[in-house]
Parts: sequence; structure tokens; C-alpha cells
Amino acid sequence: MGDLVGEGVTSVPNQTNNDDNNTNCDPVATSAHLFFIPVYSLVFLVGLVLNSFTMKVYFCSAQQQVSRIMMVYLKNLAVSDFLLCLYLPFRIISYTNSSITFHVIYCTFGASTFYLNMYVSILFMGYIAANRYLKIIHPLGNHILQTVQAARIISTVTWVFLLAIVITYVTLSLLTQETLTIVPDTCDAFLSAQVNVFFKIIHTCSAAVFLFVFVSLVFFYYSASRSVLLAQQRQPASSSCKKLMKSRKKMLVLVSVFCICFVPYHLVRLPYTFLRRWCSLSLMLYYLKETTILLSALNICLDPLIYFIFCEAFRAQLSRPHSKKARRRSEGQPKASNSEASLSTSTRQTDGL
Repeated sequence: MGDLVGEGVTSVPNQTNNDDNNTNCDPVATSAHLFFIPVYSLVFLVGLVLNSFTMKVYFCSAQQQVSRIMMVYLKNLAVSDFLLCLYLPFRIISYTNSSITFHVIYCTFGASTFYLNMYVSILFMGYIAANRYLKIIHPLGNHILQTVQAARIISTVTWVFLLAIVITYVTLSLLTQETLTIVPDTCDAFLSAQVNVFFKIIHTCSAAVFLFVFVSLVFFYYSASRSVLLAQQRQPASSSCKKLMKSRKKMLVLVSVFCICFVPYHLVRLPYTFLRRWCSLSLMLYYLKETTILLSALNICLDPLIYFIFCEAFRAQLSRPHSKKARRRSEGQPKASNSEASLSTSTRQTDGL
């Protein structure tokens, strides 16, 4: 799942520093929040518009009846992105709110929701890449995983498994939560020793999941590129070669979005976890961590690129307004001509009188 604590902070943790003779770390300047608040607000607005349109295309249009493996995975990815959009206002408020009750709710439910959707997105990107890879090596679609039923089972198991982890974490947090009278620097202050142990287990597993998906994406793209190269050497102008080149381009977009949004966070997460108690590094690590979380949230604005290139129904829905305008324009022209003709006739009649 990832780090379910330590988010929504308003300052660097004032932990004891062994190198600085047990002095407290300096708090983060509030000017940093003046940067994150408007940027998160912009990401929220853009993401809400894009993902609302996506949800309309996938669930409210006639195209929703289309039952394909890719559509199953894209719909689940869209749901995850939309839920992440709904979380962002809480993160924006956490930078300015000083209520203990709000921070208890945010640290218990808000951060959990963020990381639930992050790893749902990571896994479903992996499923989409795997499906594209299977289409390359099994073009006839005879693999057991190349069925809509298998895609639905995989999607359901993914949601149930991750939700079970989040529910367990939230339950343990509520049952063992520390009572505080002041707003803490980080969500860690609300957690008991038992929950911290559970968190370390989750963090280790989530890092392994990310690494596995990342390596798989690189392998899938490498295999697709190799297949394209071999096809170009055999029949450079064949239709199969063109299809492979298109698959490689799609895979490149998927891998690029994945790397931009999720790789920086996981590179910073481990150093932040183990070195943030050192005051000489805490400020830098805090800014890096907050910036990489922002990049992770940017996923909701970049995923529509994936929907556009992988989903024909999505592209058709985008082009439909233009086709309607063109149809109205073409239908309106004869009417305009008729009215102009009648106007001209009436004018001639008037002149004749």
C-alpha cells in the first residue's frame, strides 16, 4: 500500500537529532504551502473535469455495453482516478487546517484513500501492459488471461485485497489511536506501536508490488520493441508490422505516465522513511516527498492519455461533438439557402410592385 502515515503534514517532524546534540528540527516555512495549495487546486480542477468526462463515457454512454478485456481494466483505472480526485480537497485543506478532529479524520481515512488509489492505479497499469503484451505474443487471444471473465476476476480480487488492507489499518488505528491535545506535525503521532509495525509490513509489501510492476512494464516494452524490430526486418511494410509499431507506441505512453507519476515517489519514500529524523536532511527530504506525492496525484490528469490511445470508444466520444457540429452545419446550410431564396424572391416581388 505504501506509507499510510506521515502525510498531510504542516511541518517537518521535530524529532531528536543525534548529530546536532539533541536539538529540534526547524519547522517548514509556510511559504512552501503557498506553492502546494494552488498547484493541488489546479490538478484537482483539471482532473475533476477530465475524469468526470471519462466516467460519463465509460458508464453513461452506449459504449458501456461493449465488453472487452481492455475496457474492464480502463474502467477500474478510471474509478480509481475519480476517487483520487475526491480526495484532493482534503489534502489541500490539511495544509491550512489546525483542527485536531480534522487531522484525525484525514490521517485515518484520507491518507489511506490516497494510497489505496495510488496502488490500484499502479496495478491496473500493469494489467493493461500485460494485456497488450499478451496480444503481441498470443495474437489469436487463446491465453487463459485473455478473457473478459479473467479480467473481471482479477479486478475484483485487486479491489477486495487492497480494501481489506485499508480497512484493517483504519480499524487498528481507531482502536489504538493516541489522544492528543495539540495538532501534531505528522500523522505518526496518532499511531500506536502496533500500528507502526503493521505499517512497516505494508510499506515493504507495497514497495515490492511497485518494483514488480515497474520491472514488468520495462520488460513488456522491451519485448514489444524487439518484436517490432524483428517484424521490420522480415516484412517492413506488412500490416502486422504496423500493428506492432502501434502497440509499441501505446506501451511507451503507458510506461512514460507510470515513470513520471510513480517512480520519483518510490525513489524518495525509502530515504524519507529512514533519514527524516536527521535534521540536516529533514527539510530537503520533506520537500522532495511532498513534490513526489504531487507527481503521483498528477496521474489523474495524465491517465486520460491512456484512455485516449487504448480505448476506441473514448476517442469516438471525443470526436462526436465535432461530428454533431459538422452535421448541424451541413443540415443548416440548405435551410439557409431556402430562406435566402425566399427572401430573394420576396425582394424581387416587392421590387416588381
